[in-house]
Parts: sequence; structure tokens; C-alpha cells
Amino acid sequence: MSTGPTGAPAQPIAWHALSADETAARLDCRPATGLSANAVEQRRARYGTNTMTERPPRTLLDMIADQFKDFMIVVLMAAAIISGLVGELTDSLVILVIVVLNAAIGVVQEWRAETALAALRRMSAPSAHVRRDGHAATIPAHELVPGDVVMLSAGDLVPADVRLVETATLRLDESMLTGESVSVEKTAEPRFPADTPVAERHNLAFKGTMAVNGHATGVVVATGMRTELGRIAGLIDTAERVRTPLQQRLSSFGRRLGLVVMGLCAIIFVFGVLRGEPILLMLLTAISLAVAAVPEALPAVVTITLALGARQMMNRKALVRALPAVETLGSVSYICTDKTGTLTLNRMRVDRLSLGAATWAQGEMPPGDALPLLTAMALCSDVEAGQDGALQGDPTETAISRAAVAAGFVRRDMEAETPRIGEHTFDAERKRMTTLHRDGDGIVAYTKGAPESVLPLCARRLADGREQPIDHEAMLAHATGLAEEGLRVIAFARRIWPGEPADASADGVEQELTLIGFVGLIDPPRPEAAEAVRSCLAAGIVPVMITGDHPGTARAIAERLGIIDGGGAVMTGAELQSLDDAALERRVSDIRVYARVDPAQKIRIVEALQRRGAFVAMTGDGVNDAPALKRANIGVAMGNSGTDVAKEASSLVLLDDNFATIVGAVRAGRRIYDNIRKFIKYTMTSNSGEIWTIFLAPFLGLPVPLLPIHILWINLVTDGLPGLALAAEGEERGIMQRPPRPPDESIFAHGMWQHIVWCGLAMGLVCLAIQSWAIANGHPNWQTMVFTVLTLSQMGHVLAIRSERDSLFTQGFWSNRPLVGATLLTLALQLAVIYVPLFNSLFNTSPLSLVELGVCLLASSAIFVMVEIEKMLVRRGLIYRS
Repeated sequence: MSTGPTGAPAQPIAWHALSADETAARLDCRPATGLSANAVEQRRARYGTNTMTERPPRTLLDMIADQFKDFMIVVLMAAAIISGLVGELTDSLVILVIVVLNAAIGVVQEWRAETALAALRRMSAPSAHVRRDGHAATIPAHELVPGDVVMLSAGDLVPADVRLVETATLRLDESMLTGESVSVEKTAEPRFPADTPVAERHNLAFKGTMAVNGHATGVVVATGMRTELGRIAGLIDTAERVRTPLQQRLSSFGRRLGLVVMGLCAIIFVFGVLRGEPILLMLLTAISLAVAAVPEALPAVVTITLALGARQMMNRKALVRALPAVETLGSVSYICTDKTGTLTLNRMRVDRLSLGAATWAQGEMPPGDALPLLTAMALCSDVEAGQDGALQGDPTETAISRAAVAAGFVRRDMEAETPRIGEHTFDAERKRMTTLHRDGDGIVAYTKGAPESVLPLCARRLADGREQPIDHEAMLAHATGLAEEGLRVIAFARRIWPGEPADASADGVEQELTLIGFVGLIDPPRPEAAEAVRSCLAAGIVPVMITGDHPGTARAIAERLGIIDGGGAVMTGAELQSLDDAALERRVSDIRVYARVDPAQKIRIVEALQRRGAFVAMTGDGVNDAPALKRANIGVAMGNSGTDVAKEASSLVLLDDNFATIVGAVRAGRRIYDNIRKFIKYTMTSNSGEIWTIFLAPFLGLPVPLLPIHILWINLVTDGLPGLALAAEGEERGIMQRPPRPPDESIFAHGMWQHIVWCGLAMGLVCLAIQSWAIANGHPNWQTMVFTVLTLSQMGHVLAIRSERDSLFTQGFWSNRPLVGATLLTLALQLAVIYVPLFNSLFNTSPLSLVELGVCLLASSAIFVMVEIEKMLVRRGLIYRS
């Protein structure tokens, strides 16, 4: 059962059984102006926020308990207890302390991941368009209260249960409630019986459904868990944890590696016992080595790195809605992008008014003959004034309305004399919209849209104040000429009836029209877009412009940005429609600009590119873009102009609608993926070094080189802060000059597994060489020396692998301060273990002489030198990275 904010059972009202006036009266609201600020606060106190009850967050105790569920940790704790029972209390205590410290680090890691993911969920929360105190505003959906007046448009997610007051061809997708894929038409009236099924309540819009056509105004009647969606949500638990593909692959790898490591540890145990080593010592050694060698923290570290990387991308205006998008951004080979607002400034302005040969440029006073055109520009619009007086709506409509207002034609004032009585909203198939207005005893309809859509419907044109026969070819050629100058051209037409029209449908109204004129708009390219396009091309990424604009306009902008040159082909939607899938697949690699494309055709472009092996990022903002956004490998929605439907279908949202932000996201994604690789390279090499050191010693006739406590200590101090600090590493030089990464490429590609094998083996051999030298030369501290060399070798290794190619001396020692700090802290802790008497007894170490310490430092630096030599060979092309 759904409940109110105090937990009391909610008693839903059959709002569909009330009239619009009764609904407003019961909620004490005025649909024309909305609630006052005081009323909003009172209702929020009474009804709470418009949020759904979620699964309670994981508690600190849950996170702590999870750290001790790992099989290896349980075995290690059991071994520590056994060790204590047989009298090795010091060893038992130290092992338990290190296990607890490891668990604490694990809890901190999980807490940071949960916090980062929760922040991302808050950032992606939906918004609502409301009317409060007589002004339009956009607010977070969770701030809605019953009685709020909500305005819905095609593409909006319904933010609460809403009783519709006014509708205009509104259709909702209610499949998430009813399971029916067919959209449902909604009306403000009539009433319905109180027992009407949910699917038949056509005057209610339910929370979570999506508007796919038209627009409407309604009053919020239920929020949060009192909504129909809340009632259903109260019966089920839909929360789930994010697991990225990379995380799943690494988890699977860790399990397989664990089996191999356990086998090696069993061999080490048997050989040690056969050599006469104490059984308990070998048991603890084998278990400790298994715990240290299995990288059980890898999936958690990947989640933290991705989540923190996503938060950094948020600061760069790219909101990641799905963590897998971060790791897959580096594979993008095509970016299919809209023009308006993404490649351009989205600051459309009217540059020209035109009626055939007569043209008025921006800044000039239009003559009296422009009166019908300016009237149409003001009335045929859905733009509204916000609370601050700024116009809100589609950028093209806003620019046209702004030009009309500048000439003294204000829609609100004009509708007092010629009120709107009907409309046929814009859709992608018709490419036009029409509004109907009462003018005295008659009706006048104004139509606007793409010239090729409006002109065929025109029987006449207006010239010198009189209607004259129209030359369709001449008018279309004139519009084409304007478009080839880089202008977006909108045609305006009208039709007048002395009385009521016989057929008020779109087909009945939109015929026998009279062309009034053309409006030419300009949207300048973004200053940073050309550089972003160059970055794409250098990175092996092909930018493709897909726009609904005229081919001439599209070509002019694309040439200015460098997407195509003067000879580049531009394909129109009509041409695309004439091609079958096979023909499109043959041509798609050569086309960089698509014009007059229906949003429904975008999915064909995406699929054709994917069949050619491309990894596609697709931008979109409209309802009809959602299928293409879902089909693309990376769906990118517009944060400012995008509809809720588009945002729900996307994995990345651009908060500034800027093409350069996509390129920046790709750059950030490549850096994050590189840093994950570096962490894996570091931890796996360190683990293999520990395995080789312990595994090879018996075969070389050497005693066990490390005690269990040493192994656990190394695992604690080296896999902790230094490894995590690699996430702060800056981007590789030339990161955007290399080709995209194949999406199915192994994370161990490009020589990484070879590095893990040879470097780990080298680390083990250096440690064993020091052990052999120390024993041969009568140094009783040989075990402390091996312990120190292995620890410091890993510190030299982490500094060397900061770049796959560049030397540390080229990068600069201090360019990653967190890593330098973590390395120095590890060095200080290791020196404390060597020279502090308390730690000597706890860790079975003894102070080293200056000569011994110098030998350890010299030997451990060998790994750093070897890795630097490896990078030099890579730079010179002497090592092939497959």
C-alpha cells in the first residue's frame, strides 16, 4: 500500500471522476496562474517530496560484513586463530590487525563508490515545467506538490499524476504501466466513473509515462508514493547495482586467476614441508600468498575509478547516466551529431525577412507589406514568457518571436483580439505546424514549416498586399538560395475562412494556402566546434552532421567547420529513403552530412555504420530520437534542449549541448580507461612478483624468503594508496592522436600481459638474488632485505608505469602529487617497520645497516630502470605492441 509522508495509508481520490473545475476547486489552485510560494510550502509540509521510496542504502555494518565474506579472508582468519592456539600469538595478532586494516580500506573504497553513484543519480533527476505565481518555470520534479500546474510537451516525462485541464493532440506512451506499446490519446474531458480501469482514464497523465505528441496543461493530483507508479513500486523492489562489462570481465578473470594461484600455493606448501619447513609456517605462507596474489579489489577499484571519473566529466558538462559509457567512450569511431545548438551556438536570430524579390535584412525597419508575415510570426508559435520575461521554447521559434516582438508584435496582446482556437502541432513527418485563430466572424489559419513542405500546399502568394498566382519553382529556388548562404529558411502561409472551416483536420486546413513569405535565420557555429572537429579527425573519429535543415545550410556550416570540403557529398532524407539497406551500407562510409533527415531515419544511419564495424555515438534531443539513441553504442542527449524521453534513452547527457563536450568526454574516457589499465598492470605485476619470489625459492635451494606477515604487509601498503593514486594520473601525450580502441579488445592488449609476466619475474629474481647474496655473505638480516627490496621495487614500478611510453623524467616527478605522496608514505612506513623496535618484534624484522639499506635501494631501483628501458624501446618502435 502506498503511504503519505507520515507513513499513513494514502487515500487516493478518483480524480478522473471530477471535472477540471472540481479538481481545481478541491486543490484550491488556479490553472491560469498556478500556486503561490506560500501554498507550495504548505503542501510540501503536508505531502512531502515527489520522490519514490527506494531500497535503504547499505549501512556501514553491511559494508564491513561484506569484507569478511571473501573465502580467502575467512581462511586467513582461521589460520591466524590456529596460529594463536599453538602459541604464535604475535603472528596471530599482526595477521588479524592487517586483515582488519584491509577491510577498513575496502569499506572506504565501497563507501566512496556508493557516494559517487548516488551523486550521479541525483544529477540525472528529471525536471518539470510548471506555472507558479503566474510565471512559467522549470524546477526539479521532486519539488512538485499537489495543486501545481504542470505543462507537458512532446518528449516530456510526466513528473507526477496529473489531472489534465487543457490538451492539444496529446498522446502518451503508457507502456511502462499497461504493457501496451500503442500510445494513448488524452483529453481534458469527459469525466469517467470512479471504478474506471487505469488504462481507460484518458483525462489523467500518470507519473513516469511519456508524452509522444502534442502538449497539455494539467494539475498535479498525486505525488511520490501516492501516484499510480508509487502504488506499483510499493509492491516490488526494482533497485539494482551497477556492474560494468569491464568489471564483470575482471571479476571472472579474478576467479580463474584464484584457481591458478591456489594451485601454485599448494605446490609451495608441499615443497616447503618436504624440505623440512614447519607445517604451520608453510600453511600460513601459502594462504597469505593466495590472499595477496588474488586481485579481489579490482572490480571495486574499477567502479570507484569510473564513478569518480564520471563526476569529473560532470564538471566538464558531460553527465554520465550509465557507468559503462565511461569505459566505452574510448572505442567511439563515429560521432553522429545534430547541427543546431551542438555544432552551432543555439542562438538563432532572424537575419532576413523575404517575399520573393523584396528582402529586408536584420536591423532595417520592415515596410508595411511585412505586416501579414510579422503577424504570422507572432501568432504561429508556442513560445511563452518566463518569470524573468525571457522567452522560453524551441530556439527557432524563440528567435522568430523575438524578431516579432522587436517589431511590436506581441503574441499575448494579439491573442486578445485573435484568440487561438485550435492547432496542429509540428511533427517530423509533416515538417510544419498550424494554428487557428478567430478573427471577427471568421477563422484564419497560419502555417509555418520547411519550404519544401509548405510550398506544395500553397495555391497563391501574397505580393504588394494582393494575392497572386504562385510560381512554385521560382519560390523554391529563392528559398534554396537563402539556405545556401547558411540561413535556416522557414516558410509562412495562411488561409482565411469567412466562417467556420468545413474540415478542421490538418489535411483539411493545410491546403489552398497563401504563401506570406520566408524568414531566414542564422545560427553561427560555436567558436570551439572547428577545433573539436579537428581533434576528432586526428583521433581517428569521423564527425557526421545529421540535421533537418536545408542541404545548402547544412553544407555551408559543415564546410566552415571542416566536416567536409567543397567536394563532399550531402545526402538528403529523400535520397536516403530511396536506398535499401545494402545500398546505404555501401555509401554510408563516404557521407559526412545528412540534411532534411527525419529522426526516424537516424536509426538506419546508425545501423548501417555498425554493420560496417563502426562504434557510433549519436546525439539527439527529440522523442523520435530515442530509438536511435538506444541503438547507438553511446547515446548522447542534449541537457538544455533535450526531451526527457531522449535523456532516458541515452547514456550521456550534454549539459551545455556542445559538440566540443562530446569530444572532451571521449578524451576523458580514454584517460580513465588508460588509468584503469595502469592500475591493473601495477597490481598484477606486483602480485606476480610476490608469487615468483615465493615459488622459485625452493627450486633454487633457498629457504622461504618471506613470512606470511611480510606478504600481507606488502599487499596492504603497496596495493592501497599508491594503486588508487594512479586514478589521478593525467592523460597520455597524444591521447587524441591514436585510433579508437576496438570495443572487444582485451584490457591486457598492447603488451600488458607480457609486461606483467617479465616484470613480475624480474622482480622475483632480483629479490632472490639479494637473498642468495646476503646468505652467502653472512648477513643475518637477509629476510628483512628481501622484504624491503620487494616493497621498494613495487614503488619504483608504480612510478615508472605512470606512462606507457614517456619517461618519468619527461613527465615530471611532481606531475601526479597524490601518487608521489602515497609513494613517500609507503617508503616511510617501510622504514618504520625496519627501524622501530616495536615493529621489529611484530614483523620479525631487524634494523639494516647503511650498507645493507644501500644495497636494497640499489637493487630495487633495477625494476624502475628496466621499465624505463622498455618504454624507450617502445618509443623507438623496437617492441611491437599487439
